[in-house]
Amino acid sequence: MDTYGLTGFPLKHSFSAKFFTEKFRREGIDAEYLNFEIENMEDLPHIILHNRQLKGLNVTIPYKERVLALLDGISPEAAKTGAVNVIKVERRPGDTRPYRLTGYNTDYTGFRQSLTPLLHGEVTHRKALILGSGGASKAVARALTDLRIEWQCVSRTPGRGRLTYSDLFPAVVAEHTLIINASPVGTFPETDCCPAIPYEQLTPRHLLYDLVYNPEETLFLQKGKAQGTTVKNGGEMLVLQAQAAWEIWNTPGR
Repeated sequence: MDTYGLTGFPLKHSFSAKFFTEKFRREGIDAEYLNFEIENMEDLPHIILHNRQLKGLNVTIPYKERVLALLDGISPEAAKTGAVNVIKVERRPGDTRPYRLTGYNTDYTGFRQSLTPLLHGEVTHRKALILGSGGASKAVARALTDLRIEWQCVSRTPGRGRLTYSDLFPAVVAEHTLIINASPVGTFPETDCCPAIPYEQLTPRHLLYDLVYNPEETLFLQKGKAQGTTVKNGGEMLVLQAQAAWEIWNTPGR
């Protein structure tokens, strides 16, 4: 039986495990999907060595950037993004190493494909705010760049080339009509939390996109809807990135 899995810490609620377990049952695929919760990224080689049937991994918070140091290769998309959320595990008899790890970024694919239909309405979104500065935000930034949308990162801590939440003055919010939450803030069970943006400044011209998918409607999106904004959660993005991951794991030569 082939094994696939998810690694990160903590793994509170896994969309990937549910998605792939249902896929395997529905399509009669002889495989399993396991959660590998590790507190240290350096434990990953141990997992791969002791799970001989492991063919692929999804990578989540906080390891999308840290995992780069453990990889043997990286796809062009992941190299541009600077983060990895999918690893293909290959075991080749005769190699000097017992396995080869190649990193990919399907967050980029899922986000771009799910956002694009929302960009063709009456409002043209030229500038965006990305809330968060982790691995997911890098995929979002790469996709926005390729879509020719200017973007600015917003973080709780000051840093070079990014804003803090206290910098979100009315003129900034008015100019950036696309706002993406690429942080885990608002994820179940902490559903009473939301990014500290000035929601009262939002208008029907704004679009709020939340990478969080559990709950389906976060407090971030609820507050946006109350101002008449268009909102979208990360559910479709996750399905699209999971489908892309499956193709990577099962396409020879990728």
